[in-house]
Amino acid sequence: MELSHLGVPTGPMTRVHGGFANRTYRLDTDRGSFAVKELNLADRRAAYHAEDVFRFERAAFAAGIPMPEPISVGHGTLVHRWVDGERVPEAPVSQAYAFEIGAVLARLHALDVDWPRVSDEEPTPRDWPELADRAAATRQPWAADLAAHVGTFLAIAHLVDTCERPGPVVLTHRDIQPWNLLSRHGRPVILDWELSGLLDLSGELGSTALGLAKGPGFDDIRPAVFRAVLDGYVAAGGAVPPPGPSWFAFMIGGWLGHTRWNILRCLAGVEASTGPELALSHESVRDGLRGLPDMFGRLPDLQALLTRR
Repeated sequence: MELSHLGVPTGPMTRVHGGFANRTYRLDTDRGSFAVKELNLADRRAAYHAEDVFRFERAAFAAGIPMPEPISVGHGTLVHRWVDGERVPEAPVSQAYAFEIGAVLARLHALDVDWPRVSDEEPTPRDWPELADRAAATRQPWAADLAAHVGTFLAIAHLVDTCERPGPVVLTHRDIQPWNLLSRHGRPVILDWELSGLLDLSGELGSTALGLAKGPGFDDIRPAVFRAVLDGYVAAGGAVPPPGPSWFAFMIGGWLGHTRWNILRCLAGVEASTGPELALSHESVRDGLRGLPDMFGRLPDLQALLTRR
């Protein structure tokens, strides 16, 4: 990494563990503290348009969106100014915090930022039977669970590919979840913008509101927190799209793709030089194999959140 533009280091660069896709380090210099992200470009699920994302980040930061200041982007490296704050646990947030996130989304969606790319999403993979066979042949610890849910994963893929999206399409963060948030003096700071791009508004609002309203599973969902995100969005000038399954298709499709990506890393059986550690990939696979069937089975209950006050 070429980091001389950040100043003279005052100590060694230290690894910050826990990233699901990339590796992050903290670097302290005579010019301040920085988060240096080593981007995993080798086996991403979709192309990463670093310059476009960085330009979007700069526009969001200039507009006052609460986030770390974007400093620089280069091939395989992304730098932000370090921000101290409390990690947001995977648990229902307060209604005030959820309301502010909704308002931030409305401000973000109102930005006039040119985005030269159309959506590059490909059809959802349907190779789950083959993956289950490979998992069994290589004796993966979760192989039996994968085999038991092949039919469910094929049904999820069908839902994601055929679900009607009512629009509008917005340029947005696409991954505002507890693990991408800090709480600083009780107010949100939004991290990790690498997935930014175009998305149907219902998918963005549904994913965000559900992620902030629940714990690790789906047994403790707070309807008032879910609604607070939407109320904040409307209060800041946004318009909420009509209810329907599209509100949750993006979230479940993204989780499905993330699980498959980690399955492939586990099947390779080697510790890659970029991205999450192999142990974290196994953990992500186990979480997906448990959580995806549960979420899919609860879609009618989740849609009921859209009309509940």
